[in-house]
Amino acid sequence: MNAIHAEMTSYLNKEVVAAHELIDILQEEQNRLLSASIDELEPLVAQKAALVAQLTQHTRGRHECLKKAGFEANLAGMNAWIENGKDQPDTISIEKNWGELVSLTQSAKELNRLNGMLISSHMARNQQALSILHSNSQPNAGMYGPDGQPSRLAATPVRSVITG
Repeated sequence: MNAIHAEMTSYLNKEVVAAHELIDILQEEQNRLLSASIDELEPLVAQKAALVAQLTQHTRGRHECLKKAGFEANLAGMNAWIENGKDQPDTISIEKNWGELVSLTQSAKELNRLNGMLISSHMARNQQALSILHSNSQPNAGMYGPDGQPSRLAATPVRSVITG
């Protein structure tokens, strides 16, 4: 196995491990969103950001390997590199890892999309609640003013003129 092949295998293995960890975090994020445990999301956001940074670093390394081997640093280049390396002894495991990484990436994108929809739903509910609270705090909207005292409209007796 040549050096580029070994380096590529290493980066690919690291990407698969990090992608599995990212899926786990996205699933945990979804569970917390579904249970409305919003205050428990902050640590997950930090973990997710760290994993995305790791994945980006490993992907860049894999892309550099592709360039060194004379292939494009993209999906087509990776597929061509695998096809070209069919004579290498560990090509089957590399193909398996590559297929798994592609599948994990699609799963992560879908989980992230669903989590985004859940976050939007929570934000819409919060905005609705804030709108209700805001409309109830308008000076002449209720019986009491912002200072806790009866509002002028509520305190002013209604007088009518009787004609007859």
